[in-house]
Amino acid sequence: MDEHVNTQASGRNRPPLIKVCGLTDLENALMVARMDVNMLGFVFHKESPRNVPPSFPAMLTIPGVKRVGVFVRQTPEEVGRIMLRGHLEMAQLHGGQDAEFCKRVGPERVIRAFWPERHAGSGDPRGALEEEMASFAEAAAFFLLDAGRAGGGHGRALDFAALENLDSPRPLLLAGGLGPDNAARAFFMHSEGGFAGFDLNSGVERSPGIKDRDKLEETLLLLKP
Repeated sequence: MDEHVNTQASGRNRPPLIKVCGLTDLENALMVARMDVNMLGFVFHKESPRNVPPSFPAMLTIPGVKRVGVFVRQTPEEVGRIMLRGHLEMAQLHGGQDAEFCKRVGPERVIRAFWPERHAGSGDPRGALEEEMASFAEAAAFFLLDAGRAGGGHGRALDFAALENLDSPRPLLLAGGLGPDNAARAFFMHSEGGFAGFDLNSGVERSPGIKDRDKLEETLLLLKP
């Protein structure tokens, strides 16, 4: 997986990867897929308003755009079955799954989520986050940082300043309330080599699971100027 490390190291010289997550409507998803994005995300969590069946992403085949499943409580075997049925290329593990779980899914196709705010009460929050990420160095292709202490869809941004120049063994994707209001700041962090890409969801929606074209276009212009 060394190529992913190289991607992160040269991140400031490459356009950021863009993932748009939580898609629930076919026409809306096709609209997103035809924009300048790299990944489409689909949530497989029954408690989420953005939950979809595996048959939904299977209907979308866009050259150059990867399909990513977001998994919270499934077993590795269930993840594998859903990926097969949904024609998914990657699995975003968003339930605190351990390194062994990631390896059973396949490190080369795993995006492992982390929550910096979980470490807020420690003496060295930044160091604790970096230590946690280091323990997954051989278990995932990408790491994703999200707001809150668990789950997703919190609709608010992380403290960007606290995330500058993190030491990560894998390329970092930033999530959490990204949209037109904070995309310029997020792009600055990418240009400084801090993030390989961004995960857009609630910040570009008009309702849960439905992306707003204007918000998404404005955000993409700021993230890929």
